[in-house]
Amino acid sequence: MTRANASCASMRADTILGVARSLTHPLYRRFESLEPIFRKVLPALVAVFMLILGAGALVQTSAMRDDALLDAAGDIDLVSALIVRELEIAAQTGASPASLLATLASRHLAPHGRIVHVSTADGQVIASEPVIGQTQRTLVDLLGQTQPLTVFGDRAGVMRITLPGATEVFATVRNLPAPLGQVAVMQPVSRALATWQQRRSALLALIGSAALVLVALTLAFILQSRRASAADEDCDRVRQRIDSALNRGHCGLWDWDLARGRIYWSDSMYAMLGYDRSGDYMSFGEVSAFIHPDDVDLYALADAISRGEAEHLDQEFRVRGATGEWVWLKARAELVIDRRTHSQHLVGIAVDISEQRNMAERTATADARLRDAVEAISEAFVLWDGDNRLVLCNAKYQQLHQLPSELLQVGIGHDQLMALSAQPNIDREPVRTMRGTVGASSYEARLSDGRWLQINGRRTKDGGSVSVGTDITKLKQQEERLTQSEHQLLMHVTDLKASRQKLEAQAQQLADMAERYLEQKAAAESANRAKSEFLANMSHELRTPLNAIIGFSEIMENGLFGSLGCDRYLDYVRDIRSSGGYLLGVINDVLDMARIEAGRMRLEKSDVAVGLVIDEAVLKARAEIDRKHLALRIEGPRDLRLEADPHALYQILGNLIDNAVKFTPEGGQVAVRLRQVPGALNIYIEDTGIGIPKEKIDRIGRPFEQVEGDLTRSYQGSGLGLAIARSLAELHGGSLRLRSSIGAGTIVMVHLPLDGGTGRITAQAA
Repeated sequence: MTRANASCASMRADTILGVARSLTHPLYRRFESLEPIFRKVLPALVAVFMLILGAGALVQTSAMRDDALLDAAGDIDLVSALIVRELEIAAQTGASPASLLATLASRHLAPHGRIVHVSTADGQVIASEPVIGQTQRTLVDLLGQTQPLTVFGDRAGVMRITLPGATEVFATVRNLPAPLGQVAVMQPVSRALATWQQRRSALLALIGSAALVLVALTLAFILQSRRASAADEDCDRVRQRIDSALNRGHCGLWDWDLARGRIYWSDSMYAMLGYDRSGDYMSFGEVSAFIHPDDVDLYALADAISRGEAEHLDQEFRVRGATGEWVWLKARAELVIDRRTHSQHLVGIAVDISEQRNMAERTATADARLRDAVEAISEAFVLWDGDNRLVLCNAKYQQLHQLPSELLQVGIGHDQLMALSAQPNIDREPVRTMRGTVGASSYEARLSDGRWLQINGRRTKDGGSVSVGTDITKLKQQEERLTQSEHQLLMHVTDLKASRQKLEAQAQQLADMAERYLEQKAAAESANRAKSEFLANMSHELRTPLNAIIGFSEIMENGLFGSLGCDRYLDYVRDIRSSGGYLLGVINDVLDMARIEAGRMRLEKSDVAVGLVIDEAVLKARAEIDRKHLALRIEGPRDLRLEADPHALYQILGNLIDNAVKFTPEGGQVAVRLRQVPGALNIYIEDTGIGIPKEKIDRIGRPFEQVEGDLTRSYQGSGLGLAIARSLAELHGGSLRLRSSIGAGTIVMVHLPLDGGTGRITAQAA
């Protein structure tokens, strides 16, 4: 409820500060914190108060009833004594009891509903008030048989009894002097409690009215509390929306109390500058320290407002933020008089315009760059606004129209500028509208001095126009040269067509030649295969008689069946065996080469000790080495092993060592070097022999190729050893390289993979 009242404070206060004071007062904050407790406790207190009030009313009415009953009993006792005294007096004067009772009825009996019966000594009722008729009845009949009053008389006092008609009454019986017997005075209990019932009704009405008032007040409080809660929620939503709007809009509210020299900032103002609120107000000096001294003087502004020279503020200035950077603010404020304190307040809003200032600076920089760029282009450039006034042009345009600098003022009209300029003479001006662009045009103009200009113009979005004049003299000259070149090109095209026809005829001839080449190549390959097969068959046929010749010559040389009889025969047999062995070696080489070329060479690979194979190959050539007194060296690790065909490896090394020994003169050197490289083994066979000419190195290694010519041969051999060695090395997945120099010797390198190239399997030459 207090928040609901506070929400209206803005209508009672003329400043933000007034609202802030009403919402930040200590008593308001304390009561606001207790208000939720009051909302819950107050209805309970009202209910308790109603219970207490009802209990008090119940106790009071009970006491009043008891008092009414006691008063009624006392009154009956007094009235009975009065009646007894009056009856005694009437008996002395001779008056009848009935007349006496009639006299007393108006004052003491009828108003209170009292009943009086007078009886004789034998109990017969002789007078009653009110009168009960002529029926003879006794006093016992009227009071009942069970009551003790008629027996004890005065000693019984006043008793509460029930009459035979079930009426409950207060009754007393007094004894009378003879001839009278007794007098009975009765009053119904209901008549005795009549006054008490009236008072009780009045009290209940009063308490009920008070209860209704309290209930109404409680309901009003509950309704007001709910309305206050709704008002609180509305205020919170409005405050949140205002704060959100201010924060989103980078705005802040402020209230400057000029008399007290203090300034109130909204939360959005603190958030905009990055400060934390330390109090409700800021001093004049604190705010002045934040403001850039070159932008605004708060002291001068306060002095001007106090003298009445200014009533509002509309100014841009810089304020130091929490990070130390300057934030540009635009403040708008108006002088307001507080209704309560009659003090002057400068109330307004501050907007963060740093982005606008930065944008303006960037725009100015962009304009300067645009002007520099326009000046830097080689074309004449001019820009007109919607009213055909000059906006921008460059020096090229000024030179084209020979305009003095003092006339180039922004805003000068097109007609005025053209009247003062020196227009160039235009010989030709064909207009061409640019396709696909509305409001754009382009045309070429030839000036009187021979230059060509291409003028492109188009409309801008604001209704203005922009024109660019480009000097296309060189392009025109190039165009003329291109036209001439086009004629020459057409002539060349004609020549090219004729050449194309010739090329097509030559291409047909080449196709025919290629077809004949393929046929001849197939025939050559077929002949080569026939040759290889012939050599294989012929070598096989020659080996059979050679084996017999060699065998019989060995028998004759060894004299198994007796001596030949002459030493010359023995020499002849040795020559026959030697020649047969040489011829068999040649045939074996031819057969191996034929098998390799025919693709029937198979390798049986196994784990081979390289050192042993080298020893066997050296042993084969040992006789020739000793004969020529050659120096043989074997270098490198001897325990190396690799996957290879042992016989093929022996052939490779044997052929290479034989060649080295054969072509090395007496006293020369032969070396075998082993070097292991990653995943392979390099075997070098070096000699100091005759060497190989450079022009024959590429041919050495082909079948039947030899270093010496056919007419100058001094070394025997078939020329297949190196070719077989190369082919077998390649079958192992390796290679054979050769380097030689005339008179210096030859180096042959065999490169073999350690794993045999294709693993421990049987390989077939391709």
